[in-house]
Amino acid sequence: MRHSIGVFKPIKLHFSKHVGALITLSQYCGSAKVPKSRGKKLRINNSWNPLGTGSNRSQVATSGIKLGDKWPEYQGRNHWEGMLDPLDDNLRDEILRYGEFVDATYRSFEFDTSSPDYGMCRYSRFSMLAQCGLGESGYRVTRNLRATCGVQLPRWLDQAGPSWAFTRSGWIGYVAVCNDKEEIARLGRRDVVIALRGTITCLEWLENFRATLACPHDHVGPKNDGAMVESGFLSMYTSRTATCPSLQDMVREEIARVLRSYGDEPLSVTIVGHSLGAALATLAAYDITTTFDHAPMVTVISFAGPRVGNRSFRSQLEKSGAKILRIVNSDDVVTKVPGFVIDNNEVADGEAVQVAGLPSWLQERVDHKHWVYADVGRELRLSSRESPHLSNGNFATNIAACHDLRTYLHLVNSFVSSTCPLKATAKSVLESTHQEKQLLLFR
Repeated sequence: MRHSIGVFKPIKLHFSKHVGALITLSQYCGSAKVPKSRGKKLRINNSWNPLGTGSNRSQVATSGIKLGDKWPEYQGRNHWEGMLDPLDDNLRDEILRYGEFVDATYRSFEFDTSSPDYGMCRYSRFSMLAQCGLGESGYRVTRNLRATCGVQLPRWLDQAGPSWAFTRSGWIGYVAVCNDKEEIARLGRRDVVIALRGTITCLEWLENFRATLACPHDHVGPKNDGAMVESGFLSMYTSRTATCPSLQDMVREEIARVLRSYGDEPLSVTIVGHSLGAALATLAAYDITTTFDHAPMVTVISFAGPRVGNRSFRSQLEKSGAKILRIVNSDDVVTKVPGFVIDNNEVADGEAVQVAGLPSWLQERVDHKHWVYADVGRELRLSSRESPHLSNGNFATNIAACHDLRTYLHLVNSFVSSTCPLKATAKSVLESTHQEKQLLLFR
């Protein structure tokens, strides 16, 4: 069993320890690994080894639990109040089901750098879910999605390396619509999934390093006085080329089409992403809820997502009605970057932020709020250290392994509650609690 996230081996860049702590650590934010190879052919391995392959794999995406009229609660209408600790079993199944849609983005990506289709989807949209073991999910892919990197490189550098290393636009995910009557009845509505992968291509790594905040007003959301988002994520969401529309354009066009086709039905949009995909999912949710007057319920299931914006952005996101479930492994450093997080109750929007222990030149940047971020949404906190299957050797301290999508799905599947973090120990804990109650009755 592979434990590597499959990240690009980072280039040795020398930063001060302070700056290094602020950047996105994008060398760990992706899902593909370039193995050492001296040959002409370079094959990049996918991020994790799912439970089985093809038709033999576990069909989590076809859960038999009927949600019915309660579906808005599982989509976050009440911010998952009372459902996360302990973790509601139905919600667990839904999280794992959506996790498989993200896994399909990695299984479908063409990692072979010698292929003319490097960076594209290996399958047609009509067969992709079946090829990934999700043929019985009840969903049909309606659109492939691409993202374009807006980072500008010197011309000499652009021409110096292999063409695959400077791929500007790449397949990043897909939109799938539930069209199976039985699954629609089980879910209580017609569901639209937008699934987005993590960082893979070289230029995507460079975008991850652009960790300062930028105003999104000209591209995403209404104009306001303070909302700012990470520059690189905004660039990847809004950049386009002469031949490739932006990810934002594709998402808007497909959601508009879905609303025209199914707007008179109970409808939900679930945007699920891992790592970079989780950040883009957050931007897409904000874009959808602020663009469409009668937007359906929009929910983000975020696996291992980095921070996206500042506190004003979070406030605007909450006002828009988007629901965010942020699934975090406490041992995953990617969820702690970029920037600083300041206590929201102690710092007003217009005030300078003072962070102890920073050099004056860096404090000046923080004062101007270029690196002051805020976590968004409701958090489901997990820990790889709690699992005996993940804590052998130095695994718990391995940055790449702690960030791996497979790790997250394993932890979600195992988690019971903060006082009983693993299913394996749930029985003894519950039995002890029952015995204590019995003793109290006889006192």
